[in-house]
Amino acid sequence: MVDEADTPSGSPAAGERVASLPPRDERAHAQGQPSHARGRPWRGRRSYPPAAGGRPYAEEGCYAALDLGTNNCRLLIARPTATGFRVVDAFSRIVRLGEGLIGSGRLGDAAMARAIDALSVCSAKIGARRIADGRLIATEACRSAANGDEFIARVERETGLKLEIVDRETEARLAAAGCTPLVDPTSDGAVLFDIGGGSTEVVWLDRVETCDVGPPAAVIRAWVSVPLGVVTVAERHGGVQVTRDDFEAMVNEFRPHLDGFVAAVGPHNCGRLHLLGTSGTVTTIAGVHLDLPRYDRSQVDGTWLDAEQVRVVVDRLLAMPFSERAANPCIGAERADLVLAGCAILEAVRRAFPCDRLRVADRGLREGILVELMRADRVWRETAEA
Repeated sequence: MVDEADTPSGSPAAGERVASLPPRDERAHAQGQPSHARGRPWRGRRSYPPAAGGRPYAEEGCYAALDLGTNNCRLLIARPTATGFRVVDAFSRIVRLGEGLIGSGRLGDAAMARAIDALSVCSAKIGARRIADGRLIATEACRSAANGDEFIARVERETGLKLEIVDRETEARLAAAGCTPLVDPTSDGAVLFDIGGGSTEVVWLDRVETCDVGPPAAVIRAWVSVPLGVVTVAERHGGVQVTRDDFEAMVNEFRPHLDGFVAAVGPHNCGRLHLLGTSGTVTTIAGVHLDLPRYDRSQVDGTWLDAEQVRVVVDRLLAMPFSERAANPCIGAERADLVLAGCAILEAVRRAFPCDRLRVADRGLREGILVELMRADRVWRETAEA
């Protein structure tokens, strides 16, 4: 993808975690309260002291959210509106921070350099705005790398950004907070999956709830984090020449990791649920399905696909030679060797939860961060009270 433009079973496997939440009336977070306290330290750079004239920068109302993943570096800066927020600046770049991590256990020099370059751009964008609050997170690559903490310290020295390595539970919660507005309110809930570069989070979302005039609050019944993503799966099985046998091997590696989650969920009716996917994999599938001449978030975000439409696109991608995948405007050369690994993870989720409908989300962790920060500052509750 190009840089973003401004826009208004059994036991879990090793490295995997499954969690269930207590009944709805016991869930404080169902009232929209984030689990992090307001006293937490700032995770980025504040531009204090107050601006000229004595007006605190916090009154400007900008919030920053940065997600440094195994494959991408993404930033959103937004201001709250009456019922949501408006993005005033955005950035996204593929950095492949986790390249080679599965073999060495460490972040490589070239990968770290690419990430530092992207983070320097993010630092400049954040520094150009008056930021009321923000959260800057790093996920699986930095979590699992032996030199992850060392890299985080280097980022702060070279860019001024203090990144927070979040755990998998936090990653699942933030994805849910960002995608909940796309849950069909007439359904019994949704199975949200976030296919990352180094891990995949799957979250059972209950019917949405509202606690103010802002976005609906996520109600999480259960979640699992699987330590496999598009980069790790592609590095194990290959991503350039992928046969149907290779594809099935990818599916079969991932599928058992969901057994504990399916058991935690318990009996369910997939006919009353829908899948909700957030990742480059599902946005690519939507873009290819729509035959877009150029990727367009406005046409992709919120798109519904049925099971047959998903199958047709995956079969089409499997039949494409690598050069054709690389030339597709919704894939590109940087992701052509990863997209089939993502499709295999999606297929494993679809086999575990054979829902007929899939909704595509071009949103996720960053939007979840923004929602949590703004809700913690009561920006929408104050609007409702006013």
